[in-house]
Amino acid sequence: MRVCVCTVVHHPEDARILHRQIRALLDAGHEVTYIAPFRACNATPWRRISPVDVPRATGRRRWRALRAAHRALAEHAAYADLILLHDPELLVSLPREVRERTVVWDVHEDTAAALSAKGWVPGPARPMLRPAVHRLERRSERRHRLLLAEEGYRSRFRGDHPVVPNTTYVSDLPPGPPDGRRAVYVGQLSRARGALDMIEMARTLAAAGVLVELIGAADGDIKEQLRAAQREGVVRWYGFVPNDRALRIAEGAMAGLALLHDEPNYRHSMPTKVVEYMARGVPVISTPNPPAVDIIEPTGCGLIVPFGDPEAAAKAVLQLRDDPELRVDLGKRGYEAARERFHWPVHAEHFVAQLEAWAGRSPSFVPEAEPVPEF
Repeated sequence: MRVCVCTVVHHPEDARILHRQIRALLDAGHEVTYIAPFRACNATPWRRISPVDVPRATGRRRWRALRAAHRALAEHAAYADLILLHDPELLVSLPREVRERTVVWDVHEDTAAALSAKGWVPGPARPMLRPAVHRLERRSERRHRLLLAEEGYRSRFRGDHPVVPNTTYVSDLPPGPPDGRRAVYVGQLSRARGALDMIEMARTLAAAGVLVELIGAADGDIKEQLRAAQREGVVRWYGFVPNDRALRIAEGAMAGLALLHDEPNYRHSMPTKVVEYMARGVPVISTPNPPAVDIIEPTGCGLIVPFGDPEAAAKAVLQLRDDPELRVDLGKRGYEAARERFHWPVHAEHFVAQLEAWAGRSPSFVPEAEPVPEF
């Protein structure tokens, strides 16, 4: 099967797109053409992929990237059995050559709800954009195939669409015990994801000898605050790091931070970072978004702190620092639950089989172990 994957919004090494979905397709023996902003993100494509570089869509500067992506899609659609799109913007005015193929939209987020957290969208425009987004979703559902990243997205659509959750690779062997020196965050840094709360929390923790490590790219409106905190020595900000390497850095930390704000888009989206921390044996400290609470409380893998309360988050970290038995127990519980419920190869098999069925191809295998990327 030949699959053409396209994004202009996400980093080419996005965990869901590259490290899970594309890797699963490659390991099942399929060919992948990957249209993504490689140069803009200074990303090196894997040798097993046929890369096509396009500009990146950022903020209000999106049309150039969309036009380039549509040209690339039209060029490569002729030999693709299936086209997998990861940005809702790409669904607008798709070229005829693309519409004639099997098109799959991978629904990553509640786009309409997420408008409130996108600083580049003018506030007065958001109420007008939401109905347009809903119309685009309904039209896309009629014309194309849909994959959903969350069970909570089902209510947005009329049909019954398969769910491919954002899980992670979980090692066969339990990780080592968490230390008492570091609290980490892995993921995109933004106000809505609690970046400024983590900076304030880090100032409290630095005085107690605890380092806060932030691993991820940052929205433009908070970069200066991050740089200032790094100059002060209260945080270590790595910038973007590919997901597999970022999680290796996080392993061994005494706390994994998921301080999301109470935003509509987060109320029914499982925070992938929670599962990633669990898989690495890192105790979780999270705000009370319902999907996070539904994971953390039954498994006993972490602590819940109030929204927008850096002081409470700092106290939770210090609680783990001062209680080695607690942090070891939380890390162990998290790893065991992740291995049982959130091991990606189980979901990868269903993902590949679904795309094969839509493309009219016979099933192929998916390996059970975590594959090693080829660069």
